[in-house]
Amino acid sequence: MSFIDHLEALRWHIVRSLIFVIVAAIVIFIFIDPIFANVIMGPTRNDFISYRALCSLSHWLNLGDSICLPPIKMSLQVTSVSGTFMSSLGIAFVSAIVIAVPYLCYEIWKFVRPALKPSELKYTRGVIFWVSLFFFIGAAFGYFLLAPFTFNFLANYTIGDIGMLDYRPTLADYLDTLIDITLGAGLAFELPMASWVLSKMGIITPSFLRTYRKYAYVILLIVASVITPSSDIGSLMIVVVPLMLLYEMSIFISARVKKDRDKADAEWS
Repeated sequence: MSFIDHLEALRWHIVRSLIFVIVAAIVIFIFIDPIFANVIMGPTRNDFISYRALCSLSHWLNLGDSICLPPIKMSLQVTSVSGTFMSSLGIAFVSAIVIAVPYLCYEIWKFVRPALKPSELKYTRGVIFWVSLFFFIGAAFGYFLLAPFTFNFLANYTIGDIGMLDYRPTLADYLDTLIDITLGAGLAFELPMASWVLSKMGIITPSFLRTYRKYAYVILLIVASVITPSSDIGSLMIVVVPLMLLYEMSIFISARVKKDRDKADAEWS
């Protein structure tokens, strides 16, 4: 294929992806009221599943209410005439993109597939499933665990005389924070897949990952501080510990890839 033919093929992959996202966004927009009340505002509700689960765990461990998070007192405001409508559109399109992750991965794989050799193509089996799975696990981690801790900390944090401040964040600020947490965690959990791809390409090795582990941990701390809007150490540890575990998983995956490559080279020789 010529360069123009590649652009033409890419254009249709993009068009199909956009159609899928737009259709999903329209469906979500139709049901925006229950989605907003039960999903978007879920982490701010005192009966949210994560709060109930943590409190039940605290009682089961005979710790009393030590793990139970205090009630959230958060009242959102809209400061522009079109704020509610634009927020609804933003919720619809971001939710559609999250839902469309498997299909978007499929379109990317379908575009790249003709350029892969048969020996390379066999390594792509199940890649869409694993990329989607790690993303959804990360997004769920951000939504069900990180977001409640973050909003609980921010909503209950005070400075100076409590009567001097009227805590009333805007709806746009709340949505930006929720989106950053959810999508940021989803992308961060792609670390093992990135390790697998880079190891297959020979760009990284397990020895490289082990050598620069301490530097990677510093970078993960920085990433965790970016993903976590709140500054409390508890929320930071909730993010950085899973990221460190994912890094160790990446070392294991890279080692398996190297082992398989060395075995194949031995058989070939």
